Amino acid sequence: MVAMTKRVKTFQVTFTDPCKTFYCGGDKVSGRIEVEVNEVTRVSAVKVLGLGRAKVGYAKGKQRCRQEAEYLRYEEVLQLDQQPTDSDGSVVLRPGNKYEYLFGFELPQQGQLVSSYKGKFGYVEYFVKALMERPQQPPLECKKPFEVEEPLDVNTPELLVDLESHLPASAKSPTGGVKEKKVTCMFIPDGQVSLNAKIDRRGFCEGEDICINAKFENTCSRIVVPKAAIIAKHTYQANGRTKVFRQKLSSVRGNHIISGMCDAWQGKTIRVPKIKPSMLGCNIIRVEYALMIYVHIPGSEKLILELPLVIGTAGLGSRSNSVSSQEGSVSNASQSWVSLRMPSEPPSYSDITRDCRLDQPLTPLLDDFDGDDSPIFMNTPAFQFPPPPVYTEAEEDYSGSARMLPVC
Repeated sequence: MVAMTKRVKTFQVTFTDPCKTFYCGGDKVSGRIEVEVNEVTRVSAVKVLGLGRAKVGYAKGKQRCRQEAEYLRYEEVLQLDQQPTDSDGSVVLRPGNKYEYLFGFELPQQGQLVSSYKGKFGYVEYFVKALMERPQQPPLECKKPFEVEEPLDVNTPELLVDLESHLPASAKSPTGGVKEKKVTCMFIPDGQVSLNAKIDRRGFCEGEDICINAKFENTCSRIVVPKAAIIAKHTYQANGRTKVFRQKLSSVRGNHIISGMCDAWQGKTIRVPKIKPSMLGCNIIRVEYALMIYVHIPGSEKLILELPLVIGTAGLGSRSNSVSSQEGSVSNASQSWVSLRMPSEPPSYSDITRDCRLDQPLTPLLDDFDGDDSPIFMNTPAFQFPPPPVYTEAEEDYSGSARMLPVC
């Protein structure tokens, strides 16, 4: 930020390494304050402040809720090298010269800061502010922000134990669970829907795949749809009040399940998008994540199972976890290719001349008002595709497990 007046031409903060994208606890923040003037100017003092704070603000009815927490405060009076000063410590700056005040300070050690954050009802910011005091004139100020990212290794056992202390008793075993819901129609029992799901671990980093193993059973008369989504939960606290903002980040869906049938997910994956790591150390702002596995039931509330997630700093995931995710993806891909058993060179379809265009529109099979998800469609007209050309290659018999199974 540059402040300019009639007398002052340039007044700005510049970091030593302008390409550095973020700082961690224990790092040194250094740079210089550059000053240029248009006419002779007496400066009594130049101060630098390093500040870090979290702020929350939102309206609750007619009440305005505000809260602030401070995590960094550094202050220093800077001196010019090889520049004569008066008895009161002031200096005279002259036009045509460029003056630089050097500064540097260390951030508190890891665990004492919280990562930079900007949300709907609050933020965490860090910045360097410079103040130029002049006799009989108001002080000038400029500031320059910088990002702080506290490392969060999701594979540290001590950290996982510490994180679990913040969870309710019902979430102490967060990698799996069972839920069921009885469905009624006009107060008449209409069967039930159940799900049993688990994941292999709770800590993930950006870009990793979460492998879901789940079983869904439907004994009601309606067609249901299983889905999964990564949910972010932002909690803001101010004036003794709490405000929660939930956000769906990414989602996947399975096949519809008709009455009396069940479906199973074997290693179905959902990728962690580019998101900020979990923020659990701030007093007034908290960012948590969860994998929500749920079943959409037309005409009834969803059946929901939430599994807490810890999103760590990118690059701190252990090799074993990364390899396991890759192996899981490769294994699933291999199974899918095995189940297809496609020949390497399929025959040509150029000999088929029959027109197979669909003349009738698609109609929705059931209404699904779940956000941006598209409804499931079925074809109302009855028609048949022409048979494919005969394969000349010898096909190997393969009995793959059906995706849809009757409820036992």
